[in-house]
Amino acid sequence: MMNKIGIINYEMGNIMSVRSALDFLGIENDIVNSPKELKKYSKYILPGVGSFNEAMINLNRLGFKESIKEEILIKKKNILGICLGMQLLAEFGEEDGSSAGLALIPGVVAKFEFSTKELKIPHIGFNEVHFVKQNDTLFKGLGDSADFYFVHSYRLIDIDISLISSYCIYGEKFISSVSVNNVHGTQFHPEKSQGNGLKLLNNFSKI
Repeated sequence: MMNKIGIINYEMGNIMSVRSALDFLGIENDIVNSPKELKKYSKYILPGVGSFNEAMINLNRLGFKESIKEEILIKKKNILGICLGMQLLAEFGEEDGSSAGLALIPGVVAKFEFSTKELKIPHIGFNEVHFVKQNDTLFKGLGDSADFYFVHSYRLIDIDISLISSYCIYGEKFISSVSVNNVHGTQFHPEKSQGNGLKLLNNFSKI
């Protein structure tokens, strides 16, 4: 098994921006185009841009769903879900109709609902992320909070508080990252978050 990060290509992701960030850091990586290739890698990044429902259709159609679950739940390899990729780690998503996710963590993905029109949806731009888990590996060296870049209309809810590794405030206090054992996810885009994001990706590569 190669000590490389496999970037999972299920035809929905911002794959090249993630790869460019890893290449810049000198972290060995490949794009994984087939479930059969997953076994070659020691850890994975699941990127994603688009709708939850369409993403799960693709993961099922391409045969990735059960293979990813085997690598994570049985072989205990590490995975980092980014934006839609983090949402797909959950049990269910409500975007474009209710659909089952990978169920690697509990929780539901639902759209922001604000009473005021002053807050735009999607939530776009840099925002402060507050870290709640001391000594969390992903945020090592970043202090108690740091700015990261967001682009999203949905967020993770109904999750055990012990799984939350950070939160952000945009109209409400929402979950901006999760971490439980070998499963990690960020609602923000580390690959688009300049120095803070590069630090996080480098931390993930060393897990």
